[in-house]
Amino acid sequence: MDAQQDKIPSQASVVVIGGGVMGCSTLYHLAKSGVSDAVLFERNQLTSGTTWHSAAQVRALRSSYNLTELIRYSIQLYANLETETGQQVGWINKGSLSIATNPDRMIHIKRQEALARLFGVAAEIITPDEAQERWPLMNGDDVLGAVWSPGDGRVSPSDLCAALVKGAKSRGARICEHTGVTGILTKNGRIYAVETTKGVIKTEKIALCTGLWSRHAAAMAGVEVPVWPCEHFYLLTKPLPGILGNLPTLSDHDGHLYIRDDSGGLLVGCFEPMGKPIDPDRLGEDFAFQLLPEDWDHFEPMMHNALHRLPALETAEVKMLLNGPESFTPDGSFLLGEAAETAGLFLGCGMNSVGVATGGGAGMALAHSIVNGAPPMDLHEVDPKRFDHACNDVAALAARVPEVLGKHYEITYPGRQWTTARGLRHLPLHQKWVEENAHFGQVFGYERPLYFNKTTEPVLRFDKPDWFDQVGAEVAVAQHGVAITDLSSFGKIDVIGPDAEAALSYICSNDMTRAPGQVTYSLMLNTSGGIHADLTVMRFSENHFRLSVGTAALKRDMAWLSRHVSGDVTVTDVTDRYATLGVMGPKTAGLGAALGADWLDGIGYFKHKDGDIDAIAVTAARLSYIGEAGWEITCGADDAEKLYQRLSAAGGRPIGSLAQTSMRIEKGFISYGHDVDTDVTPFMAGLEFTLDQTSDFIGKPACETAPKPAKKLVTIILDDANAVPLGNEPVIQGDRIVGKTTSAAFGYRIGRPVLLAMLEHNSCVDGQTAQVDIAGVRFDGRVKCGAAYDADGARMRSLR
Repeated sequence: MDAQQDKIPSQASVVVIGGGVMGCSTLYHLAKSGVSDAVLFERNQLTSGTTWHSAAQVRALRSSYNLTELIRYSIQLYANLETETGQQVGWINKGSLSIATNPDRMIHIKRQEALARLFGVAAEIITPDEAQERWPLMNGDDVLGAVWSPGDGRVSPSDLCAALVKGAKSRGARICEHTGVTGILTKNGRIYAVETTKGVIKTEKIALCTGLWSRHAAAMAGVEVPVWPCEHFYLLTKPLPGILGNLPTLSDHDGHLYIRDDSGGLLVGCFEPMGKPIDPDRLGEDFAFQLLPEDWDHFEPMMHNALHRLPALETAEVKMLLNGPESFTPDGSFLLGEAAETAGLFLGCGMNSVGVATGGGAGMALAHSIVNGAPPMDLHEVDPKRFDHACNDVAALAARVPEVLGKHYEITYPGRQWTTARGLRHLPLHQKWVEENAHFGQVFGYERPLYFNKTTEPVLRFDKPDWFDQVGAEVAVAQHGVAITDLSSFGKIDVIGPDAEAALSYICSNDMTRAPGQVTYSLMLNTSGGIHADLTVMRFSENHFRLSVGTAALKRDMAWLSRHVSGDVTVTDVTDRYATLGVMGPKTAGLGAALGADWLDGIGYFKHKDGDIDAIAVTAARLSYIGEAGWEITCGADDAEKLYQRLSAAGGRPIGSLAQTSMRIEKGFISYGHDVDTDVTPFMAGLEFTLDQTSDFIGKPACETAPKPAKKLVTIILDDANAVPLGNEPVIQGDRIVGKTTSAAFGYRIGRPVLLAMLEHNSCVDGQTAQVDIAGVRFDGRVKCGAAYDADGARMRSLR
């Protein structure tokens, strides 16, 4: 057997580190893709660590179509593995039942049911009586309704891994248990070998699937992986009367519980409101099939909830309170893809208690990334490059992951923010925004003002939000006066060198040969023509360009640039050196004179110029993301407060990102990750104007041969001013779902809710009616193939 072999291969195309479900699935899919010399190293035994004690629920519906597709792939794989390998996996398809015991939870599950229909997942809202029929042991006195998902199920994690390994080995892959990895060797930012307790193996690609220990393991390659364990509890009872065969999984999220049968008894697990973190060093390298001590004091509140929901528990004999560690990330989504810092290191870890459910599809996607250079679909939500360095701090992780565990079953209200591990990064004007009573949101570690003049802590809800009037007042400032927006967190990347123009002409889709003083809006595409990023590019000189990218995209875009530039050129993140303030609104027309900076008024659209304001050296660019004329003015970070005071004295007033979002949706401007991603082409998003026909940019061949797009991004304006769309809702024409909303807000300048939506091409007819399903209620609206609002002097799309 492999576990008894002392000699390891001298080289392998891919090395998989970690023998849990993610490692076994990745190895299986690598072998299935033709990587027959792939090797998996496990320092203990397969399934040790977390996989072996997983409750192994498999529920298909996730927050996005592609994440849902990963689990649907898992379900199909688990159902067929036994036929392929002869190894049972314990797949039990009995469905899942999620109950609601308060009105907001009912809205939440109605949104889930609408999302399921949008994604093609079988689900239906059922009555309390129907829920009781499916779970007779449940106390349903307080149940208002439920969503029934018949396609869900569960699996035996150890048997599943055995089947995956059997399938991998039949295709030539090799398993080396009891073989620890002691080092990951790199040269010039790339993997070249792995050191193990049994020798060195050469490889250029690693799949790091090390679960609880991923932060430490990745650090051997110079990579930051913000993953930290929490204790996770479930109760097991001895057999109970009334449990005959298998039952659906019951989710009582208001009680923080999941419940299913187990060997004739019950398994009652929880995601309590605040979990217990544990330092992985306390677990030790030999932690394999051990468990953590029972903690009845911690579990007691959940036990009260369980006794309420399941009266039969009062007389049940407890078998054990299982306490096993699981790993979590700062935002509750797992890590899948290539690391930013080291080429060839691919991460599949931080699974946030969905490792078994997602493992089949996630292993397939990770293997696809390794073999083909990209996942089979857009997975930006789980891209490891979404976290800033500050998020990897031990204190921040230990504070955040208990909250992440606790939010696992929390209602996802709009405007929900994390409460722990805040203040990791501050904008240059942070203290000023505190003085202006800003309500902050956290993005890429930064504290950014969402809105100002907060009087009390907002109460989250699904109807008109507490901040509605404040945001409306801020939009009015931009529409009628001078608004100041803090854009300092947006990434700023300097590309400098004799070959900078040539490098950017290859990486960016638009014309990079324009003269210094120009601002160019561009895309970065992948080889399939999908949108990797959208950005603006300022040219300062023949050899100096500055790219402005999304706040959360900085690390991802830096990695993309660094891996695609060639020649004599440097790529440098200069974000923290500068502050950028957007100065927007109709009264900016006379602002230059008021500031003693008449030169501002002479800057044409999509041009930039250096100058000074009150002896502060600045660069001003004439562009706007909100549909009101103005500039984006950049100065040194140390000069930010002085510049703001000068702008404020001239009549400027601050507005937050919620007002900006409302106005950019009214203008039909995209936001990466909401409206576009790598699954979306420029033709679908109406961004053909960014494609320069004279340069050979990445993705150009795919664009030239692309068929007419089957979908297109449009605006929808709802008739009912009281509707509260959130995005990600089905769009219906007749009795058919024809697309989904991608961004949504109240449009204060038009007095109606306004949405961007990706619709089937035939549904993109100006003035055509459509309905948007918001938590089971259909709201009428009309399609507009253009902006819902267009202020004079702000027709950016035609000027780009």
